[in-house]
Amino acid sequence: MDRGSPEIREIPASADVVVIGGGSCGSVVAGRLSEDPDRRILLVESGPGHRIPAEFPPELVDAGVLPVGPDSRWIWPYPVELTRGRTGWIARGRVLGGSGAVNGGYFVRAQVDDFANWPASWSYEHVLPYFRTIESDADFDGPWHGTTGPIPVRREPADRWHPVSAAFADVAHAAGHPDDPDKNAPGSHGIGPVPLNIRDGVRVGPASAYLLPNLDRPNLTVRSDTTVTRVLFSGTRVVGLEVTTDGRVGTIRASTVVLTAGAVATPHLLMLSGIGDAEHLTTLGIPVVANLPAVGSEFSDHPEVVLPYRYRRPVSRTTRTPVLQVTLNTEDIEMRPYTAAFGDLIPGSGIGKPCLGVVLMKPRSRGEIRLVSADPGDAPTVSYRYLESERDREALQSGVAHAADLMHSGPMSRLLEPERIETSDDWLADHLGTSLHLSGSCRMGVDEESSVVDERCRVHGIDGLYVVDTSILPSVPSRGPHATAVMVAERAHTFM
Repeated sequence: MDRGSPEIREIPASADVVVIGGGSCGSVVAGRLSEDPDRRILLVESGPGHRIPAEFPPELVDAGVLPVGPDSRWIWPYPVELTRGRTGWIARGRVLGGSGAVNGGYFVRAQVDDFANWPASWSYEHVLPYFRTIESDADFDGPWHGTTGPIPVRREPADRWHPVSAAFADVAHAAGHPDDPDKNAPGSHGIGPVPLNIRDGVRVGPASAYLLPNLDRPNLTVRSDTTVTRVLFSGTRVVGLEVTTDGRVGTIRASTVVLTAGAVATPHLLMLSGIGDAEHLTTLGIPVVANLPAVGSEFSDHPEVVLPYRYRRPVSRTTRTPVLQVTLNTEDIEMRPYTAAFGDLIPGSGIGKPCLGVVLMKPRSRGEIRLVSADPGDAPTVSYRYLESERDREALQSGVAHAADLMHSGPMSRLLEPERIETSDDWLADHLGTSLHLSGSCRMGVDEESSVVDERCRVHGIDGLYVVDTSILPSVPSRGPHATAVMVAERAHTFM
């Protein structure tokens, strides 16, 4: 039988380990755990599955397209409140590969000082070997980089930069920002190319790198189009799962469950299963298994203010051009010169203008996820509470003002004309979005009042339940979290 096309297996009645969610972290955990032939591993994914990359639809292959619009079949859309009185929606991947199968391929590590708020065993010195293990960097080697890992990492050479990427780099250098050739090196800041997990215009996410090549293992079963609705317990010990498939409800027996459903679905499922703030759960009639108030509380994400503009002359872009080729990183701001309008990048989004993104990378505002009912079919409420911190508003105002100066400078001013830019609170709110980097909704830590999992990713007070996704990051990193999430999964599988 062809290695990439195993027979379709029925969902088993039991497994040694069940991994819930086939996104980036679930793909890594299931792929690594199944290396032990004596352990039966089941990966359950609510979205569609694919057995070989050749089966992927074009929008999941082309890294120059983000199939996360409101009509996409590859996402879970969640209505959200970004800031008081301003609503919106977010997209989370709902397909084998998760959000890592539909994102822009930005694969930048957390910075060294990001780990100061993590448990001591997760210091930068402790996690660096795992960052190196996951990657094969085409541009750099030495002590900071890996060259034999499953995820390819490369940067776009300057001779292939989109005109807006090149012009933005020129004006940033002219403004005194340092050259930043390696954004995955310690102490990185300045203007430079973005590390990408893209090969020949195609995303190579963890599903492609860790999971799909190993689907012929007899001890690994991947079941897509199957939704876990509750984790089941005997007292405080995991005994299995309740699942729905094609409208039918069933159960799977398991003594070890790894929850990798993402920073929204993970706290949602924990609360449905009786793990969360006891008062909130009791109000909804959900029996409390463990009173952990931090479930769904105090999450963080990167708020992004978009500065629309029009080109002064036609600018071409191929579909193989990455969404981002360069970024400018200062102490707490990242500027993103996108290579196309979101209306072109995100089919069905209705956002037709090209823009420069100004992103707050060290936000102080914190959000909350809460159930609306005990029905698994009801989406939770997601309240970001962006801009509630005065320091956040001041940092974004300063970042927007500097971005406006850059857009009116040198080759940028000759290439494009920005729309009116202000720094008032109302203007910021009107141009506010999110980077879809939600983190910290089930934080790692030692205190059961302020965290959900311990330093080995075990849910406090529960036997047999782990969480491994961006929900356990103590706060959103000061760079996009994808590379950090993959590193966490690579390390966490060793605890199980």
